Amino acid sequence: MGDRWRVEVDRSVCIGSGMCVGAAPDDFRLDAARQSHPVEPEADAAESVLAAAEGCPVEAISVTVADSGEAVFPPEE
Repeated sequence: MGDRWRVEVDRSVCIGSGMCVGAAPDDFRLDAARQSHPVEPEADAAESVLAAAEGCPVEAISVTVADSGEAVFPPEE
């Protein structure tokens, strides 16, 4: 892939299911309030991060290309 991605979690939407941590344990953590957050807000593009975003039951995770802001997930319609 080669891109750098910006990963954000909408904490007002996150329900703390932990699905992201299960899919990408090196990339996401749950805090004491069981809210998800990325370990690093900008990271190398990785299938595990995309899988975590796609698997979030409430679509609280957004992923964009760091340089351009182009949406990776959710895709622009």
